[in-house]
Amino acid sequence: MSTPTSLDLPDGVRRTTIHTPRGAFAALEAVPASGVWERESALLVPGYTGSKEDFLTILDLLADGSRQVVAIDMRGQFETPGADDPGGYSAAALGADITAIMHATGAKHLVGHSYGGLAGREAVLAGTESGTEIASFTLMSSGPAALTGPRAKELRTMLATLGAWDGQAGGRPGDGTPDPAELRAGISELWRAYLEPQAVTAGVPGHIVAFLGRRMLSNDPVGLVLMARHMLTTADRTAELARLDHIPMLVIYGENDNAWSPAAQENMAKRLGARRLCIPAAVHSPAVEAPATTAGALTQFWDAAEATLAASARPTAVTRTT
Repeated sequence: MSTPTSLDLPDGVRRTTIHTPRGAFAALEAVPASGVWERESALLVPGYTGSKEDFLTILDLLADGSRQVVAIDMRGQFETPGADDPGGYSAAALGADITAIMHATGAKHLVGHSYGGLAGREAVLAGTESGTEIASFTLMSSGPAALTGPRAKELRTMLATLGAWDGQAGGRPGDGTPDPAELRAGISELWRAYLEPQAVTAGVPGHIVAFLGRRMLSNDPVGLVLMARHMLTTADRTAELARLDHIPMLVIYGENDNAWSPAAQENMAKRLGARRLCIPAAVHSPAVEAPATTAGALTQFWDAAEATLAASARPTAVTRTT
């Protein structure tokens, strides 16, 4: 899980709630010190078991680029209420949530970290039909398809520990999900017996460990299971995304990423025709591990995307001849 280094709100950052026709979403909003922004706004979407706080170290840096930046908790994450039924956690539903938040905030740039990239991809692909205006899309430490390797094995082990089906074979998407109360008890035990000791051993400060525990136990347990299944079974939609070549795209990841491999993300960037940035020494959370580099790359990319859009919107000069 992403682990913030600080929980202090930087100047110009406030907690807020984004209200949409699809429900309310907990958020952090950053705006320039002047209170006025001249650039297009951006929306940041966290990964699995993550939250808006994963972007705390870059929010003010991004807002300094004269833009409003909003980071959210997705449906069922931390401080955002869960879905009324399992269908609310389908890929299409989470993408529709993101689209609704973009409409409510006026955001034109979209950044998805890890699982947030998979959900964001759904919003971008559906946006061609809904008419959503997207100035750019960034996949941060995200992949082209289902999670593989050691992290996928950990996720399957977690689901097995909780008595939940991993979606790999047999059954229907709604099968194999224990009662929510049982799931919540299982997640609590998983935190106490494994995740909390792991964080303590890694030297995470006590108040951050307490936050991680509160966040983990605040997640909708059904949402945790269904999002995990999606990560383990999602199809490769890179070819579909690549057809949207009018949308500038950026793939950014750490050179030591331990979720989707750096090679897989590099290949995805090539298939998308996207800009690519591999951050030295970073792992799976560039916003936390290399905030200045990450914020600088995003600002530069967004500015370039807006310049391209502005240039394409200018009327072509017509020379008359007699």
